[in-house]
Amino acid sequence: MLASPAGQRVSDYIEARALLSSLPNVDWLLGDRGYDADLFKEALENKGIRACIPGRKQRKTPVKYDKRRYKRRNRIKIMFGRLKDWRRVATRYDRCPKVFLSAIALAATVIYWL
Repeated sequence: MLASPAGQRVSDYIEARALLSSLPNVDWLLGDRGYDADLFKEALENKGIRACIPGRKQRKTPVKYDKRRYKRRNRIKIMFGRLKDWRRVATRYDRCPKVFLSAIALAATVIYWL
C-alpha cells in the first residue's frame, strides 16, 4: 500500500487504476486478492483486458476466475526474485529511468542465458 499526502493509506488497486492508460495491449491481467475491486475490474474490462483476480474472502458472492492461469503467476514472482539478486537492480542505484531499464534488460538477458 502507498501513503497519500494526508498520511492515509491508499489501496494498491487505486494506484494501479491510475496506471491503466500506460499498460501495453494485453489480454489478461493477473492480480492478487488485494486488487479485487469492482471499479478496477470495470476499468480493465473497458480497456479490453480480462482480469484473473480471485475475490476477497469477505465477499458475499464468489468471484469466478481462471484458477489454472492464476496459479501460474508464481513465474512472475520468481522472475522478480531473480532480478532482485542483482544488487544494482534491487537497490536501484540508477535514478535515470532509461539506465535503470537497461540494467533490468541486461540482468534479464543474463538470467535467461544462464
